[in-house]
Amino acid sequence: MPSSTKEYVSVVKIPEGVEVTVEGDPISGYIVKAKGPLGENSKLLKFRDVFIEKNGSEIRIRTPKLKAKHKAMVGTFTAHVSNLIKGVKEGFEYKLKAVYAHFPMKIRVSGDEVIIENFLGETTPRKAKIVGRAKVEVRGQEIFVKGVDIEECGQTAANLERATKIRQKDRRVFQDGIYIVSKP
Repeated sequence: MPSSTKEYVSVVKIPEGVEVTVEGDPISGYIVKAKGPLGENSKLLKFRDVFIEKNGSEIRIRTPKLKAKHKAMVGTFTAHVSNLIKGVKEGFEYKLKAVYAHFPMKIRVSGDEVIIENFLGETTPRKAKIVGRAKVEVRGQEIFVKGVDIEECGQTAANLERATKIRQKDRRVFQDGIYIVSKP
């Protein structure tokens, strides 16, 4: 499609040490792959009239339509491509903290699950799923979720928080649980 003089464009710079490839077309979608020192990651991005091109050491995301929806999708695609690059270069880390008053929790990683034992004195352990390639590390009361994909890390952290959600009790009194302290 010939580019017109009026189009909305966003540019993402590719840093040194990171390799990015763009494959596909606007109909079937673009597969953006990033490879860096921490690993590799890819994402399928698809929306009508939004084009992704690689020009040297930058990725151009553009749309000839100046509607708000198309501009928003250019911004969304820009964020996804930036997160792909940041993930393979620096990685993402969520920090969580286990908080308890009376019953000390035991937290351990077993395969693709995090097992939370003795939560509020319960005999049945609670489990939280580790999504994708995210890595979970437990150091005392601190839990670290690390990985190259921000969505996998974020969902794993949310699973940990949700596993210790307290129901049918006053949240102002029973504040035990696992909470996200810092995120990227």
